[in-house]
Formats: sequence, C-alpha cells, structure tokens
Amino acid sequence: MLSLPALNVEPPAVLSQLLARADVRFNGTRPWDMRVHDPRLYRRLLTQWSLGAGEAYVDGDWDCERLDLLFERLLRTDLDRTAPPAARLRLLLEGLRQRLFNLQSVARAHQVGERHYDVGNDVFEAMLDSRMIYSCGYWEHAQDLEQAQEHKLAMICRKLELRPGETLLDIGCGWGGLARYAAERHGVAVTGVTISKEQLALAEQRCAGLPITLLLQDYRSLRGRFDKIVSVGMFEHVGLKNYATYFDTARRLLAPAGLFLLHTIGVDRRTPHTDPWIERYIFPNGKLPSPAELGGALEGCFIIEDWHNFGLDYDRTLMCWAERFEAAWPRLSARYDAAFRRMFRYYLLSCAGFFRSRQGQLWQLVLSRPERGGVYRSFRPAAAPSS
Repeated sequence: MLSLPALNVEPPAVLSQLLARADVRFNGTRPWDMRVHDPRLYRRLLTQWSLGAGEAYVDGDWDCERLDLLFERLLRTDLDRTAPPAARLRLLLEGLRQRLFNLQSVARAHQVGERHYDVGNDVFEAMLDSRMIYSCGYWEHAQDLEQAQEHKLAMICRKLELRPGETLLDIGCGWGGLARYAAERHGVAVTGVTISKEQLALAEQRCAGLPITLLLQDYRSLRGRFDKIVSVGMFEHVGLKNYATYFDTARRLLAPAGLFLLHTIGVDRRTPHTDPWIERYIFPNGKLPSPAELGGALEGCFIIEDWHNFGLDYDRTLMCWAERFEAAWPRLSARYDAAFRRMFRYYLLSCAGFFRSRQGQLWQLVLSRPERGGVYRSFRPAAAPSS
C-alpha cells in the first residue's frame, strides 16, 4: 500500500506534540505512524484538523500502514476533540450550524441517499455479505461475516417476537435483506421504506415473489398501523431536531401491543457535531446520538424494554468490509478511480478504529407503547441459531 517514500520535512511542533499524546509520530516506522509525502499536510491539519486529515489522505499527501490502529490511538486519547487553535473556529462554526439548522429536513433527506447509498450497488455487493446487510454483525457465535449477519437478523426477529401473519414495518430497509429474511423465516408481511433509488431497485429484485412492499419514501409521510416495527442503521440520519417527530411517527404507526426494535450507532458522550470529514464525504447531515439524547427523546413516548450494546462487534464487521473491498478492487477499478479507493479505505478503517476506541457504540433497543401489557423478556442468543 505504501509506494511513496516519507518526506523529511520537519512538522510544526504543535502537531508533533498533539500526536505524541497518542504515541503517534510523523514518518515513524510503526504500523500506526503517519508517513508524510507532501508538506502541505501540516497546513491542512493546522487549519482543518480531521477534515484536513481525511482530504489529505484521499489526495495522497500521507499514508499509514494500519489506519485502524492509528485511529484507535487518536480517539482513545480524544485527539478528535483537541484541535489546534487555528482549526477550533471551524469546528465551533460547524457545531453552531448543526445546532441552529435542521440538516435532516424532508427537503434534505434524500441527500445521504444520493451521496452515499447510490454510489454504486457493485461496491456494496462486493463489500457486504450475500444479503447485503449494511450494519453491524453479531459475532458472539459467528465464524465469518455471513454468519455474523445471519445471526444478527435471527436475533432481531426473536427480540421482536415475530409471528406468522403479522405486519412488519422496516424503516430504512436498505437492499431488502432483513425484509426478505423476516418474510421467509417468520411468515410476516413486510413494508420497507428507503430514500435510495439504487437500493430500492435492487431490493425489489431480491424480494420479488414475497409478501414485501417496498417504497421510496421519507419515514415522516408513512401511514397505517403495523404489529411490529424495525429500523436498522437508519436513525443515524434522523438528526437531533427530528427525534421527537421520528418517535412520534413510530408510535403512531405501531399497534398498541406491538414492539419496535431500534438498531443504531451511538456515541459515549454528547458531541456538538459529526466528524467533519465523514459528514462531508460519507454521510451528509448525519448525527450519532448519545445515551442522554436518545433516552430523553424516548421519555413519555416509548417504554425501553431492552437496551443491548455490542459496539465492539462493529470493529470486526468493518475490518471484514475493508478486506472484501480491497480484494474486489481489481474489478471495481474499471469504474472507480484511485481517490475513491482511498476515500472508502479511509472511511472503513477510521470507523473500525472509532468503535475499537469505545467512543463508538452499537445499540439495539426494544421499545413498546406504555399501554402494552405483559412482561417483555429480553433475548440474547445462547448459541448459534439453527439454519
């Protein structure tokens, strides 16, 4: 991966001192050290910090043998929250922008679909498991990515207590993997919604012949009543200003005796803004909830029946995706350029470090309406599910 020699230009002392807190060096020899190829990297770090680091990597200004190890170290020491003085104003303004404006309004909801999910189904088919599940796998009893994703789907369906003949709403249905699994294995009728045209087109092919209705639609315009609701990897796109609307909508759509499973990435503490590079290049308008933000939004709307955290499983999932993406690059390179490859590599491996650092969490919440009767018994798989 490292084809260019390191550049012997002395970095600014403030940058060396910051990286030293995480035991990271410029032009060091360890797998997590940054090897500099263009001195403009230093200016980009000083003025833009994490945004500058990501853009400079995509442009080839620096390399690192193990990006996942680098980001684990940087995030464990909170260097993402300790920017040089020149970059702090930019981060402050970004925090104000996200606080003052509704970046996830109905008019803007399609942007993440166009920017990320519509990038090309061939990329995701190469990177993901055979069902194209684009969320954290469950690895406790799994030996590979295929098993980890199947075990996750089985666990979700058990937590929802799905029964034949029930109706299931899948908010953010992706390429239809969960909808198809639930319909085939549990005999439920599924309605799935997505904001990605590319996802919808492929999901319709994959779910043909099953009692599954797929819609290109924003969740806020949904109507009807469903026995169960599931939302996997979509809440990250809702935005703090829309949490109340999201949960009010889900409550309106859920039958009084029903269950709602919410599967979402979270963060260990409240943050003023999303990582600027991820927000600009991967998931525009995204927002990861903290425990307090999520819990506060649920007050008076849903009862939390279960809150399950298996965030470290996302590290292993992302490393599998990164390995599969690199293995598929020879056939993807005819359509995508080297900058795209570096962007996707940076995205996957920096996110692996994010979860390994424990800043990133992965939560599954089982929610019910207050009027639901009976005791909900939390479920955790004691062994791998039978096929």
